[in-house]
Amino acid sequence: MTALERRSVGSLALLYSFRMLGLFMVLPLLSLYAADLPDATPSLIGLALGAYGLTQAILQIPLGWLSDQIGRKPVIVGGLLLFLLGSVLAATADSLWGIVMGRALQGAGAIAATVMALVADLTSAEQRTKAMAVVGMSIGMSFAVALVLGPVIASAGGLAAVFWVTALLAAGGIAIVLFLVPKPTTAPVLHGEVGARPSLFGTALRDPALLRLNFGVFSLHFILMAFFLVVPATLEQVAGVDRAHHWQVYLPVLLLSILGMLPLLRTAERGGRPREMFLCGVGLLLVSLPLVGVAWRPFALYLALWLFFVGFNYLEATLPSLVSKTVFAGGKGTALGIYSTCQFFGAFAGGAGGGWVIQHLGAFYLLGLCVALGGLWFLVMLGAGGSQLQDLEQITEA
Repeated sequence: MTALERRSVGSLALLYSFRMLGLFMVLPLLSLYAADLPDATPSLIGLALGAYGLTQAILQIPLGWLSDQIGRKPVIVGGLLLFLLGSVLAATADSLWGIVMGRALQGAGAIAATVMALVADLTSAEQRTKAMAVVGMSIGMSFAVALVLGPVIASAGGLAAVFWVTALLAAGGIAIVLFLVPKPTTAPVLHGEVGARPSLFGTALRDPALLRLNFGVFSLHFILMAFFLVVPATLEQVAGVDRAHHWQVYLPVLLLSILGMLPLLRTAERGGRPREMFLCGVGLLLVSLPLVGVAWRPFALYLALWLFFVGFNYLEATLPSLVSKTVFAGGKGTALGIYSTCQFFGAFAGGAGGGWVIQHLGAFYLLGLCVALGGLWFLVMLGAGGSQLQDLEQITEA
């Protein structure tokens, strides 16, 4: 990479990590701290957790199109302002409905596609894949840091402090865009890697292989949101870990989950078994979810958390790569745009729908629903006509 490309990628990766850190920090907190508000119900808590996903899903592609017309930086700054305002609204809310509206406003700053488009604008074709991989790694790191940092901040200042820190991160993101990110020398370009094309929507939505991957990412993020509606309370009840010290559980579990991923990655890439490892990742989720529900000792719960994060992290890293390798020529940006929309709809459905299930049926039924959804995903991938999983082997070999 040239010096300009390194500066571009580094600053945009930092921007992305700031934004995702703010979104992720509430995951291990909201179901606990929001329960203290006077209008709290499980349904409303779930809605607050997933609300950002709905506005993200609706606005992600339109804002990407807008950035093609008026430029990337104005859209990114505008999105970060919405994110900042949503964070302030949630921080100052004295009711759960206020947090719901704040989270929805946070999600309205749907700039992920625009940031990736700017990465493409500022890098050469030869360096573009590497650049996007760096940004992708920043998301994974943000997720891990958020699960540890969120409980620490909340223990000092409550849920409001987490949202105030999120607002500061948004302000920092705006400063990065204005002062660190280089200005593109040309007008925005619709690259094949990014930018959804309306003319290709029908083709992408009719592609069976892409449909299976879209269903997969919807299921994965449904399960993630539902998981965090159940686990924080379970840590208190089963393991006896006070909410202020939940980070002491998440930190070692996440670090060990990275070690757990290595055999899966090695076997998939060097051992030529991506099909088996993909199904293994889904299988780990299917084992961990009921184990959370029946865990009677701390060790069983910690084991369930480790299995979950090994499977989740592996699938989260693998799915976007599969989309980019499976898609038809010239349709990568469209396919990834639809994929991201399905991901955010999954987050919304898992939060809002999961909260409703907990309120009316109980947490055990929510875990059962997640197992059923994950099991359906497993069967869809296993029994796909023409077997997408066989296609994965051919893609890897190629």
